[in-house]
Amino acid sequence: MAKILVVDDSPTQLTNLVKIVQGQGHDVVTATNGMEGIEKARQEQPDLILMDVVMPELNGFQATRKITRDPATESIPVILVTTKDQETDKVWGERQGAFGYVVKPPVEAELVAKINEALG
Repeated sequence: MAKILVVDDSPTQLTNLVKIVQGQGHDVVTATNGMEGIEKARQEQPDLILMDVVMPELNGFQATRKITRDPATESIPVILVTTKDQETDKVWGERQGAFGYVVKPPVEAELVAKINEALG
């Protein structure tokens, strides 16, 4: 069982992702924006982060970059879960340090496989 931080500003998407993660037996911590996501990553030290991209204030690309470049959180894998489905978005996400990229709405089996891969 892992601790997974889910960051999404949409209550519906957040609920969906939490349901999938908890269905796999993991503990869940949530945040509703990029800044809160960074703070929770530092405080909670989760085993994995599922990060939305399109959020107010600090987007998921910016938050991922901060998390993956901070010595306190750099070892936490981040999977971007987003509606942005262009190849350039995926490449940009990887350049920010993301471990993986899943397009919304996520196919549960695909998301679970990516989570398991990230957790090793």
